Amino acid sequence: MSAIITVTNLHKAFGSFVVLNGVDVTFEEGKITTIIGQSGTGKSVLFKNMIGIMKPDKGEIWYRDTCVTKASEDQLIELRRSFGYSFQGAALFDSMTVAENIAFPLREVLGIRSKREYAKRVGEMLDWIGLPGIEKKYPAELSGGMRKRVGVARSLVTKPEVLLFDEPTTGLDPVLGETINDLVVRVNKELGLTCILITHDIQASFRISDKIAFLHEGAIAEEGTPKQVAQSEHPMVKQFIENSFSLLEV
Repeated sequence: MSAIITVTNLHKAFGSFVVLNGVDVTFEEGKITTIIGQSGTGKSVLFKNMIGIMKPDKGEIWYRDTCVTKASEDQLIELRRSFGYSFQGAALFDSMTVAENIAFPLREVLGIRSKREYAKRVGEMLDWIGLPGIEKKYPAELSGGMRKRVGVARSLVTKPEVLLFDEPTTGLDPVLGETINDLVVRVNKELGLTCILITHDIQASFRISDKIAFLHEGAIAEEGTPKQVAQSEHPMVKQFIENSFSLLEV
């Protein structure tokens, strides 16, 4: 598989606070890649730079043959149609029904105005995530796991090539968390999407990922297959993984 996204020497600071300090990482097309690391190390900032809603201070990001960091605003609008974003907490609009939430990017991103097309695509997405018939419900009427799945459905409805997951299992119990992790695998295997995750669910990331990248002090300290990263001799990577997996033994 070839790289669909390439990040080269990426730097980003907010005043004197350096967040990204020379990130180099590639994301292979059709694979699941998970970015792990301690809280506050810049994982979400990396995501925002990748889709062009934040500009780096230095470095380049390429999506296929398009340089994201040098793209015009019109080019970025077009490029973002290739991306779906599953937000932490789902970020559904409380005042909208499930159907209206899922249809929102069809109207705002793709410019579709047909109510028949809305209904068709919303129904397809709800069937696919295993929640048929909830079109008229509001987010407040859904469980946490259901909201997460509806959030995934909304990110898929525009038929992107890459789906970014920001902490997809945060706030869920272990059983529901596994349901969402399994959904990520389905998105990858059944729909053929490139999936990129930020997560603190380390055990799950080692189970479902093709590749793992460890972000530390603004740069990628280790990357490779789960097995390769698990065998890392980098002190912080080694300690982080040992601490994460030791929780299973408690």
